Amino acid sequence: MATKKKNLKKPSKATQSAPATGTATAQPQAQPDPTALSIGDLKNLSTILDVASTRGAFKANEMAGVGFLYNKLQAFLAKVAPEEKPADATAGAPTTVAPGTAGGK
Repeated sequence: MATKKKNLKKPSKATQSAPATGTATAQPQAQPDPTALSIGDLKNLSTILDVASTRGAFKANEMAGVGFLYNKLQAFLAKVAPEEKPADATAGAPTTVAPGTAGGK
């Protein structure tokens, strides 16, 4: 029975060594940059600006700056959004065409 206890201790040491090596390698890759802005963050900012201006959060003399920033943000999002939308439009097109084609035959 003493042999069994020794065998249990040896694998546990090897198990402790292996995750430490794997964890050290995975940690730098798994941690995203906390200061990075995503497209979703920018869309949320656009919505916040819209809601705040609708509710009267900005004074009249501040509206020009807010509007300029909002327009600039919308232009940027419009450039980025078409890259994502064609895949969605393509997915919807065959579904629409298939029933029409089947009905025509």
